[in-house]
Amino acid sequence: MWVYGDRSRRVKPRQALRALTATLREVETAGSGPERHDRLTAAFLQAGELAQGIADAEFVAKGEDDASPAQEAAMALLVALARKLAASAWSGFLSIGPPTSAELMALALSALPDEIEVKTAEGYAFYGLLPEAYLKAAAEQLWESPPLVIGIRSIGTGLAGLVAAVTNAAAVVTLRPTGHPFRRDLRVSDALQQKLATHRGPFAVADEGPGLSGSSFAAVAELLDGLGVSADHIVFLPSHAGEPGAEALPEVRQRWQSAERRPASFDRLIEEQPVEAWFEDLTGPITGVEDISGGAWARARADRPPTHPGLERRKYRLTTDAGVQWIAKFAGLGQAGQAKLARSRTLFRGGAGPEPLGLRRGFLIERWVEGAPGLAGERAALVDHVGRYLGLRTIAFRAEPDEGASLEDLAVMTRTNVAELLGEEAANALPPPPSSARPHPIHIDGRLHAWEWITTPEGRLIKTDALDHSCGHDLVGCQDVAWDVAGAAVEFGLEPEEVGALCVALSTVSDRHVDPDLLAFFRLAYPAFQAGLWSLAGDEAQVARYRGALAAVLP
Repeated sequence: MWVYGDRSRRVKPRQALRALTATLREVETAGSGPERHDRLTAAFLQAGELAQGIADAEFVAKGEDDASPAQEAAMALLVALARKLAASAWSGFLSIGPPTSAELMALALSALPDEIEVKTAEGYAFYGLLPEAYLKAAAEQLWESPPLVIGIRSIGTGLAGLVAAVTNAAAVVTLRPTGHPFRRDLRVSDALQQKLATHRGPFAVADEGPGLSGSSFAAVAELLDGLGVSADHIVFLPSHAGEPGAEALPEVRQRWQSAERRPASFDRLIEEQPVEAWFEDLTGPITGVEDISGGAWARARADRPPTHPGLERRKYRLTTDAGVQWIAKFAGLGQAGQAKLARSRTLFRGGAGPEPLGLRRGFLIERWVEGAPGLAGERAALVDHVGRYLGLRTIAFRAEPDEGASLEDLAVMTRTNVAELLGEEAANALPPPPSSARPHPIHIDGRLHAWEWITTPEGRLIKTDALDHSCGHDLVGCQDVAWDVAGAAVEFGLEPEEVGALCVALSTVSDRHVDPDLLAFFRLAYPAFQAGLWSLAGDEAQVARYRGALAAVLP
């Protein structure tokens, strides 16, 4: 079934360079401390996207990876910023090292493409990958001489800069794997292959994986093997110590097991830098830290709500010496986390969400909400409350059309998943997306499940986990608010008149009217997507629930 989707956007590199320069000015005026470090991290991420976009644009133009002055200038800036990040992290946020004005000027004077495509670095945005973990891993590795660093694009661009920054690297290049996701290969120019072949020292290969197949790391290993580089001269720097997934070929698995690896894991990082130390400048002294990642939060609840561990963000429950409890959940580094903090503040001011405290190292800190899980109370009042909540999102969280899947892609997803769930005959009966619809995308809630709501002892109905689902690692992304209306109809089992009452409550807040044709389309797409999502979690009860919701509205 179709669930996942990648995010990318088109930008002009000189505009991106000006935005990066503005972020660096904020770093210079931020004093010292964790907040400045987070701004410096944001600048590093911007530079990584810029370097990745330039390299990919030249790859498309030439049909292969090759060195160029623009790529070298972009990587020099990225490495300089990585050195500043290391100086900040290792000095307790007191120092950020020398300025980067020379590297900025060199890139500004380079011949740059008119437009580039930058891809969301999934580890920084979703999976709690922190640059400091790669700085630590590369610094701890015993290098017989400065390595030549290879970063596997996309996220490997920035990771290569981090490794190069602390190893005095002989050179740093990035490569773009192509082809089938489980059988990647590389296209590398003769000149760049010659540059790699003449390096006599070790090679460091950085990427976030290995994933399901490990084929990106394997493609680089095969390239180096073909150039005469012995396996004992290659060090892989992955983000975890695990093996490649179920789609790995036997030879890939065997190569990985015998390779030298230096994992840059989150858990290793917090052995030296305990989690509580990251947040105490905001919370005060912390006496208790409980890891509630991977669905542990749900196992501690009496109602035992279902979870999807593969999509769970890292999260911790923090208890201060004053007995106050907070939840710190990974929201994303850089702009991704800042945007979610802003949304959290808006929902809190509107009485619809927990109180946010701040953002540290990509973790958003909100007050822990105690209360009864689920939607309790008089039915009409609940429908009205949910409608007004969606109205608030409609006016406050507007998005761009390219921040979510098109109606055409959602139609293909729906047909694919319905065919798997109910057969080809049911899929063939599906109507096309409404041609007259003019969606107004917002950052939808996307997850209106009853167990996501908590009624506080004071009687307030709070929506938890309301910030991430419009920008997760899935297909849907930002959509018209009709997607959430369809979600509410399915999750709460709303009757037609209740859906109408919800839409009335929504329009009184936002002055927006839900398109009935779009809502009808989403009543099919929403359960089709959710069924696919929960099938990946292996939760047959949830899959059956959404299959039933689909069958109830199929033509």
